[in-house]
Amino acid sequence: MTDPLRTRLSEASQSASKADRTLAGYMLAQIATLPFETAASLAEKVAVSEPTVGRFCRTLGYRSFKDLKAHLRQDMGDQPWLIGDRLRDLQARNRAGEDQLVRGLELEMAALVSVYELAHTDEWAAVVKRLATAKAVFATGFQTERGMAQIFVNQLQYLRDGVELLDLAGGNFAQVLARDETDAALVIFEARRYSRLARDLAVAAKAAGIPVTLITDPYCDWGRDVATEMFVVPTEFNLFWESTAQMASLANLLVGGVFMELGPEVEDRMNRISVLYGQFTGHVGSAPTRKTETKKRS
Repeated sequence: MTDPLRTRLSEASQSASKADRTLAGYMLAQIATLPFETAASLAEKVAVSEPTVGRFCRTLGYRSFKDLKAHLRQDMGDQPWLIGDRLRDLQARNRAGEDQLVRGLELEMAALVSVYELAHTDEWAAVVKRLATAKAVFATGFQTERGMAQIFVNQLQYLRDGVELLDLAGGNFAQVLARDETDAALVIFEARRYSRLARDLAVAAKAAGIPVTLITDPYCDWGRDVATEMFVVPTEFNLFWESTAQMASLANLLVGGVFMELGPEVEDRMNRISVLYGQFTGHVGSAPTRKTETKKRS
């Protein structure tokens, strides 16, 4: 499949050259859409020169970007990274008009494939095990990514205790950085333009011996220096604004992985959480709790 190229790109992401790190990170995240690119279009997206793309490909062992794509096709074989007759029919009917939504659909489907591929890596297995077994799990995001972290925490709290959304309310991140022990995990969601808080927190957590999992976009050239694991997620889907939708998909896969890691005993906790929700909040259409009924009679 794509393992040989992935290995080369992963090694290149550790390069001292900022341009090489940026190109490697982008290509790892967008590996399923590289057949659509040219050296010129890739250079424009990553903000480097076209000759830099060619030089980078040669350092990976390919004659050119075109040669890299040829080897990528051989590696991928018949892998269905564009899936289904319905999509091909939609493409055919709209190609003449260059329908931008169709192009966005192509990119989103390829991105979803790349996210699911991450779930088969050794790094992924290590993160899932840590999130299931660490005494404490913290997650955070800044700017628009904060909502992503909130959803991740709320879902993970159904499966285990000791999960918190990290914020700056206390002004110092003491929840995670002032702990007496380091048996903890920190998950950071971040996309450009990157908050200085995200990088500073990751640096401080690493110095404190706390593993950091960074979920970010293809342009993050500082993450690998500070994160224990860095999952790069495509965010460009031919839209006006970059989308973090695939970050949510990755977060859902992580929660699913933790569920499988914890095993059947997690059902007891989920039942307790459900009872508590029914007691204090309830759902539309559900019968009122006894406490509510008593209050009404009085």
